[in-house]
Amino acid sequence: MRGTPGYLAPEWLSSVITEKVDIYSFGVVVLEILCGRRNVDRSQTEEEMHLLGLFEKKAKDDKLLDLVDSCIKDLQLHKAEILKMMKIAAWCLQKDYTMRPSMSMVVKVLEGVAEVENNLDYNNLSQPPLTMVSKEATLVLPSILSGPR
Repeated sequence: MRGTPGYLAPEWLSSVITEKVDIYSFGVVVLEILCGRRNVDRSQTEEEMHLLGLFEKKAKDDKLLDLVDSCIKDLQLHKAEILKMMKIAAWCLQKDYTMRPSMSMVVKVLEGVAEVENNLDYNNLSQPPLTMVSKEATLVLPSILSGPR
């Protein structure tokens, strides 16, 4: 198994690999861009270290906009678009890979031709396995991760 911890879909652990693993990674990257932080940020408190856990909590409290990067100056002007992108990210991060959209469906939503599913469960987002993102995780050098194939 190769990949970057924090971006790997949970099905990698069960060896049921589909094209939806890339959708999961896309969802993580979308959240990182909107929130202006890494998925796993060890400089944060334990409660705020994992972006996906924080995303679930803020969704439950209906405070998703609290996660938005403070560098986005026109937040009020773009609130609807930001919430739409967060909804797309949540759709891509569903624990059950069959509930995730295809990338072509994501593109249709971005183009305004389709809508995000309404029955999203923000409590059903994939959480990274603890062994992959714990504070005690061993640092693996990029040269090892990107070794010869």
